Amino acid sequence: MPDLARCVAEAYQTALPHRGQGKVADYIPALAGVDPDRFGFALALPDGTVHTAGDADEAFSIQSVSKVFTLALALRRVGSSLWDSVGREPSGSAFNSIVQLESEQGVPRNPFINAGAIATTDRLIDGRSADEAVDEIVAFMRARAGDASVAIDTGVAGSENDTGARNRSLSYFMDAFGTLRHPVETVLSVYFRQCALSMSCRQLAQAGLFLAFEGRDPRTGEQLLDPHRARRINAIMMLCGHYDNSGEFAFRVGLPGKSGVGGGILCIAPGQGSIAVWSPGLNEAGTSLVGALALEHFAYAAGWSVFD
Repeated sequence: MPDLARCVAEAYQTALPHRGQGKVADYIPALAGVDPDRFGFALALPDGTVHTAGDADEAFSIQSVSKVFTLALALRRVGSSLWDSVGREPSGSAFNSIVQLESEQGVPRNPFINAGAIATTDRLIDGRSADEAVDEIVAFMRARAGDASVAIDTGVAGSENDTGARNRSLSYFMDAFGTLRHPVETVLSVYFRQCALSMSCRQLAQAGLFLAFEGRDPRTGEQLLDPHRARRINAIMMLCGHYDNSGEFAFRVGLPGKSGVGGGILCIAPGQGSIAVWSPGLNEAGTSLVGALALEHFAYAAGWSVFD
C-alpha cells in the first residue's frame, strides 16, 4: 500500500520547479491578475482524510471544472434525454471552437467543450428559473465539499459576461438549430455563474469523491447519482476532459480528469479517491502545466491508473 501522504508531497516537490511556467488565462480580465506562482494539491480519501501540499486552501475560480458537476446534476434531472442535446465524442478542437457546430447541425460534440456545457446547462434549467438552477449548483457544491463558504465570485462572473462574445456566438448558433430550449441570455446567466464558482483544492477534491465511488458519497453513504451514470461521466472525463490535450493527459496520467482555465484540474481515481490541483499557468490546450506534471508524478508514485 503506497504512502499517499508521501506521494502527494513528492508530486508537489517534483512539479514545484516549474511553478510560474505557462500562460495565465488573461482573456478573462478578472483572471489576468492571478499570481502565476500559486500551486496547490489536495487528495481526498473515502475515510475523510485529505492530504494537501502548497496553496491547497486558497480559493480559485474553478471555471470549466464546474462542467463535471453540472453534467451530473443535469443527468440527475433529465436523465438520458440530455444526449438529445449533446454528444459524447472527443472534439479534437479548441474548447471554444465553432467549426464542428456547423457541420454537425448545432449539436456539440461533448459536454465539456463550451458549446456542450452550455447545452447541458440549458437542460439543467428545465422547468424553473435561472436563479433556481444556480442555487441548486451552489447548494450541491457546498454539500459535496462539506463547506458552506463555497460561493460564486461575482467579479469573475461579471467579467465573463462582459467578455462573453464567443460564448454568445456559440449559443446563438445552437439556438438557430433548435438545440437550446431556453433563451440564450437565460442560459448564459447560469453558465457564467457556474464557471465563476470559487473553491480551494481541498474543497474541490472532496466535492469530486462521489465520482470515485460510483455516484455514492463514501463519507455519508448517500447515493447521489446512478452508478452507471457516474461511470459514464468518468469515461467522458477521460476522453474529453482536456479538449485537444485529452489523449496526452490520458497517456501521462491514466486517470479521468477535467481542467479549467483558472488553472484547476479535478482528477478521479475510481475506487481510490479524488485529487484537485491548481496552478494558473496553462499549456497551449488550456490545462494547468504544473498541475498536470504533479498529477503525472502522483499517479506513477501511487500506482493509480484505470489501465492497470
